[in-house]
Amino acid sequence: MKTTILQMDMVWKDRSGNVKKADAMINNAPESDLYILPEMFTTGFVTEPEGIAEDEDGDTLRWMRRKATEKGAAIAGSMAIRCGNSFFNRLYFVKPDGEIATYDKRHLFSYAGENLHYTRGKERVVTEWRGVRILLQVCYDLRFPVFGRNRGDYDMAIYVASWPTSRINVWNTLLHARAIENQCYVAGVNRIGRDPDCEYCGNSLVADPYGNDMAICKNGEECAATVEIDMEKLSAFQKKFPVMNDADIIHV
Repeated sequence: MKTTILQMDMVWKDRSGNVKKADAMINNAPESDLYILPEMFTTGFVTEPEGIAEDEDGDTLRWMRRKATEKGAAIAGSMAIRCGNSFFNRLYFVKPDGEIATYDKRHLFSYAGENLHYTRGKERVVTEWRGVRILLQVCYDLRFPVFGRNRGDYDMAIYVASWPTSRINVWNTLLHARAIENQCYVAGVNRIGRDPDCEYCGNSLVADPYGNDMAICKNGEECAATVEIDMEKLSAFQKKFPVMNDADIIHV
């Protein structure tokens, strides 16, 4: 399965402009089975979603549906969503046949006050696409390995993020750790640019189950990078070195 990570800058709270940029980046990227956009790619990391969040079937989701159908590929990315009186940082995984998987960010970033305005997600979500089982995660979830532990139910984890430059070494370290400890592929898609509070340098990457970089985007530059997720290679590695057979049993 070909997977493309899209490292982009975004204009603060400019939904239409950011969607237009995402559309162009997908059009200019190599043909792929999956395109992954950063966290809150329509607005930047907005911790106060009132007046900014979209409805559950808003314009951006309709664009994702159209684009997935047009490209014959899945598109993933998160945005601020309003559900009644609640707000969620929701990651959509939209398939070209119209099927949509949704994951609401579980670990809200209290350091920036995200927990004061958003509702914490309850469900761990794995979706299947073209023979690959994919765990959906958002940014701060990367710091909590128990929730994301591979239970033999996924082959790849994706982390969409707005991870600041000041902590980028943590981002790099944890993405590789998650790939190694879970014997899976990991795609981490981070933004670049600035918002009113932080600077972002990107460093988006895809790591293989050995923790080796398959693709990495240059810091500070918009980038589309495509890799092949090789399920035969993954299965052979897991059979040869069956680490997960000795893993602790966890319940989250």
